[in-house]
Amino acid sequence: MTQPPQPPNDPPQGGFGAPQDPPPGGFGAPTPPPADPFGKQEATPAVGGFGAPTPPPADTPPPAGAPQQPGPGYGYPQGQQPGYGYPQNQPTQPGYGYPQAPVPGQPQQGYGFPQGMPPGQPPQQGYGYQTTPMQQPQMPPQNGNGGKKFSTQMQIIVAASVAVVLIVAGGIWYASGDGGDKKKEEASSSSGSTGGKDGENKGGNANDGPGTEKAPADPKSKVAFQVPLPKVTDVVKVDGSWLTDKAYVKTGLNEIVAYDPAKGTKLWSIPLAGQVCAASRHMSKDFRTAIVFEQSKPTKATKYQPCNQVGALDLSTGKLIWSKSVTAATSGDAAVRFDEVTLSGTTVAAGGTEGGAAFDLNTGAERWKPKATTDGCYDKGYGGGEALAVVRKCGTYDDPQLVIQALNPTTGAPISSFKMPPGVDDASIVSTKPLVVAADVGDTAGDGSGISDFFSIDASTGKLLTRIAADGEKYAARCASAEVESCSQLAVGNNRIYVPTEDHEGTGEYGDTNEIVSFDLTTGKPTSDKADAGERYTMFPIRMDGANIIAYRVPPYDKGGQVVSIDGATFKQTVLMENPSDESVRDVETSFTPDYSEFRYRDGHLYLASMMVSKMRGSLDEGRRLVASFSRP
Repeated sequence: MTQPPQPPNDPPQGGFGAPQDPPPGGFGAPTPPPADPFGKQEATPAVGGFGAPTPPPADTPPPAGAPQQPGPGYGYPQGQQPGYGYPQNQPTQPGYGYPQAPVPGQPQQGYGFPQGMPPGQPPQQGYGYQTTPMQQPQMPPQNGNGGKKFSTQMQIIVAASVAVVLIVAGGIWYASGDGGDKKKEEASSSSGSTGGKDGENKGGNANDGPGTEKAPADPKSKVAFQVPLPKVTDVVKVDGSWLTDKAYVKTGLNEIVAYDPAKGTKLWSIPLAGQVCAASRHMSKDFRTAIVFEQSKPTKATKYQPCNQVGALDLSTGKLIWSKSVTAATSGDAAVRFDEVTLSGTTVAAGGTEGGAAFDLNTGAERWKPKATTDGCYDKGYGGGEALAVVRKCGTYDDPQLVIQALNPTTGAPISSFKMPPGVDDASIVSTKPLVVAADVGDTAGDGSGISDFFSIDASTGKLLTRIAADGEKYAARCASAEVESCSQLAVGNNRIYVPTEDHEGTGEYGDTNEIVSFDLTTGKPTSDKADAGERYTMFPIRMDGANIIAYRVPPYDKGGQVVSIDGATFKQTVLMENPSDESVRDVETSFTPDYSEFRYRDGHLYLASMMVSKMRGSLDEGRRLVASFSRP
């Protein structure tokens, strides 16, 4: 996984998706930005894209450094390399990646700012559990010839070597069984994958049902609307993006705002006493969700206000249903401060270093709150969605002990418990049903991703099903160590975890690519699933759609981004959306990097949103927006 981006104040070094190696002959002279390319920034429909796009002449390579990465927002990686993810100057950041050796170590500076990290080390096993190393997917050959292909002679040598290995392996397999169809079917079933004819990758049993996203007659999109950045003097967190049946809803500055999904006109806003500190990524079926926000706006005397207000939002009507704070023995007379919040069923659960509390989503009634304990344990944070789980932290600062518990969402009583192995300071809940946890065991990730291993746990018994080592040099997902429910660029479904590989050289003269692969959550073994991003594109999962995976393709310097649906059984890809390639549009689209942005797609509408904003710093920030939306016919 690539090293994290540099902290703000360092100038950006290249757009997201810019080519790794320049095309033959170089890029030519840089093209100065047009005057006021975007015009007045308003949350209104964009006519003709983001400003007046100036398409480059045909067959002309990109200007040097194009596209430029926007200035750092709150946590916006600076010094960013082209390509997938914030990680700069090294393999892709912590991210999805093929699980192999223990990996990720999530940044702890600001909101998930990755720190520098060395390559991952071999996974630590702990508690006698066998670690199943993730197997590296096949990568294009690399040599010292600037990414050029193997010579014909070398290809013949490699092909002959592979043939020998296959013949030997085939002989061993045949000798170990009767070679009958029944044996083959049993082996296929046990691995969760099915073989296809003529080399077709049949992936595996997609048992999570059909998806709702359908192939369009024409995937080409246009800019629907854009929302300018709010004016701020400091770094401000703006977590929170939701899609209802009638609106796209986004956290703003001291407010929550709903926009018409097609036109971008403001439908309603909910004013808040202070800025949002955390927002649940889950909603109830009737579009209710939860946030944590500051008790008041900052003043000259008190720049930072405590995040001690928990609130429930009705995103259908644009109302703050209730908001409250709680006091506990752990906080004295002061209100408990919370770092994050989630939702499961009708339970709002908020956690932090002062403990956890839960409330009824509809009434605000307290379900539980932090309690003083003799062992110093507290609920650091919760994972929500279809079930509720908690990361409970015990021990001392220098020697912490983490326990993962599946909870009864109404009472908070533990259903099961799993003790994490020694050397785990923080853990992230990737999914609650099935229960999957990510951690950086022994700080071996070395890349700021917060992931060295994935743990698949039986939520009913607390038994470890499998532990998958995630090699940071091969895979690229990300979990912020400071937050329990923060993982991105990965998806869980069909009893598998889907992760992207790190960027690697493609087969062309220049430009990187990668794949999305999967691992079985019962055996921990890699499956035959593999979706290629395509030449000069990289990709990562956004979410599941039934048994299918919705993924975003990060574009090269001369293309627009794409949204694809990957069939969970065949791994065949269907393009759902292809964004404009106009330079002015690309500059805005590529300013939203996967590690610090929210990606939401549904029914032909794509929304890219910032998770943190900062003061504009001149021409380098011209491409930055709070929200950019694309739609297709």
